[in-house]
Amino acid sequence: MAVRRLRVEGVLQGIGITVGLLGLIGGFVLLAVQYRPYSVPTDSMAPTVQPGDTVLAHPVKGSQIGRGDVIVFSDPLWGTSAMVKRVIGVGGDTVACCDSAGRTTVNGQPVSESYVNTSSTSAVLLGDKVFSAKVPAGRLFLMGDNRSVSLDSRSHLEITEGTIPESEVKARVEGTVWPLSTARSISRTTAFDALPGPRATAHGPLAALEWTVVGGAALVLLSAAAGTVVGQLRRRSSQRARSS
Repeated sequence: MAVRRLRVEGVLQGIGITVGLLGLIGGFVLLAVQYRPYSVPTDSMAPTVQPGDTVLAHPVKGSQIGRGDVIVFSDPLWGTSAMVKRVIGVGGDTVACCDSAGRTTVNGQPVSESYVNTSSTSAVLLGDKVFSAKVPAGRLFLMGDNRSVSLDSRSHLEITEGTIPESEVKARVEGTVWPLSTARSISRTTAFDALPGPRATAHGPLAALEWTVVGGAALVLLSAAAGTVVGQLRRRSSQRARSS
């Protein structure tokens, strides 16, 4: 009977470790296939992305991007490295600053952006500069969430209305992975949903994959620990039986 119980416990432990490893390894593989890491050195996207964060971004075409998406892009007129900004306007839009409440407008409609950093005490607020830009077809108007310090489309208005070509888009940011203390998913915004035209796009399976990896690792550890605890309890029981 004891042998049978030992075999059942061993089989259950083996199943738990196997399933956990499949989740852990499979989740990592899918993350590596579907996402690319990018380091963000500045605070132009704070508080959504903090300086020093490493983000995970899903490769997409610029034509698939909508207003409100946070993207990774590279434009030689802006610099030599990849940058992270939020799409505010797409081809055909008129982006302007600002209405009486200080909100950016798109095609005359004010947009309430809850993610914008409003805590800055900078003396010169780029977010308060009056401007109006007509976005050419096939191009995107970008702004950082930390409007007071972000060097974005507003800083390049003299060149194609400050926009970048859709072809320069590398990926859509969906979460942060490092440091681990701040790792999280970045939710799709609904700020632009009332406007006709391309909205922020649906995100990929990042959150599910992260939970798969975490759950797999936890299952491996718990299964291994359970086997160790059961073995110790069995040895103590056998020792007491012999001593009695």
